[in-house]
Amino acid sequence: MSSAQSSREGRPYAVVLFGASGFTGKLVAEYLAGLKRADLRWALAGRSQSKLEEVRRHLTSIDPACAELPILTADSQDEAGLRAIARQARVICTTVGPYARYGLPLVRVCAEEGTDYCDLTGEVHFVRRSIDSAHAIAEATGARIVHSCGFDSLPSDLGVHLLAEHFAHKGQRLHRAKLYVLAMRGGASGGTIASGLDMITEASQDRELRRLLGDPYALYPDRSQDRGPDRSDQKGVELDAEAGYYTAPFVMAAINTRIVRRSNALLNFAYGRDFRYAEVVANPKTAAGLVRSAATAAFTAGMVLVGSSGTLRDLARKRLPTPGEGPSRAARERGFFVIRVLGHSDRGDRAECHIKGNHDPGYGETSRMLSEAALCLAEDALPARGGVLTPAVVMGSALVPRLRRAGMTWEVRDL
Repeated sequence: MSSAQSSREGRPYAVVLFGASGFTGKLVAEYLAGLKRADLRWALAGRSQSKLEEVRRHLTSIDPACAELPILTADSQDEAGLRAIARQARVICTTVGPYARYGLPLVRVCAEEGTDYCDLTGEVHFVRRSIDSAHAIAEATGARIVHSCGFDSLPSDLGVHLLAEHFAHKGQRLHRAKLYVLAMRGGASGGTIASGLDMITEASQDRELRRLLGDPYALYPDRSQDRGPDRSDQKGVELDAEAGYYTAPFVMAAINTRIVRRSNALLNFAYGRDFRYAEVVANPKTAAGLVRSAATAAFTAGMVLVGSSGTLRDLARKRLPTPGEGPSRAARERGFFVIRVLGHSDRGDRAECHIKGNHDPGYGETSRMLSEAALCLAEDALPARGGVLTPAVVMGSALVPRLRRAGMTWEVRDL
């Protein structure tokens, strides 16, 4: 055990949930409370004492023992307050976004204090800024800073990782992979919408940021080195003859593919320097499937148009959920997703990873994924390596059994 790990062992809380009074934060708190683990030392944290007390009262209806949950307060820009919290935690799990607006002080403090960290960001520019400002510090302290531990980007990152392990057991190497979203139902919260609009707004005013967001290797350790063969994400409708689908752009490919490629680089190019990866929405190869693909492509283009226009952004903000609002419990329970990751080895073999979630992907399943990632960091035997890392690099296959126990499907099979 490293000295950094040893110092973390003596801290009073295994997990501190920062942002516990927000929409997603409450869902994570409900999940942790529902585990009813007397041995888990955790705490609620955020800006407002009164709102956190309200969350704690609600949690007692799930587990009466939550009446004793500690509450820690700090503003997201209060470095001294954040540092005081970080020094008490083995892991800080944060849902406070938009992360590019609010998140960097907490990342830097965790890196400096040797505190493990996880979030659910889908903001490429935030992750890049985190790498640039905190990776070297976290390497030195042993802090494991792990972004994108929700629907962005666990299914992608761990699905590819499982395929790579599958081929490695056969003495082969994963050469290329493609993720197909076969079915999905879910809503969006005000926080997610705010993050997306913030990112598009900032990009519309900053040429260098637009270049970063369009760079398939935006999250490589060094963007000027070791660049692979991938180019831009799919923008229109295509026929995927091999898989037998009409395909359309997948809005989350912009973050997921970058996380997967960063994993490959941090794993010393375990998937190869010529590794190719893409993500799409898949529809049947029928006339109806073609229409649905065209509609998805048009919707995706429309989102960018809305975000790029100040007038349209203002109209959207008036009509869409605001931060703190999101899908109802009934809507979350009706949600689901089905994903297929198709992989090819360097010897031409094929395998697929089938991933299924039985709740709203962005909230019902994301709250489970983020919670289990935090517990995995706090409790499991993981690599001691520090830095701004990825779920696959830090948790690899250790997280998958946890997610299966939480009700998700993760299956790999040869084709």
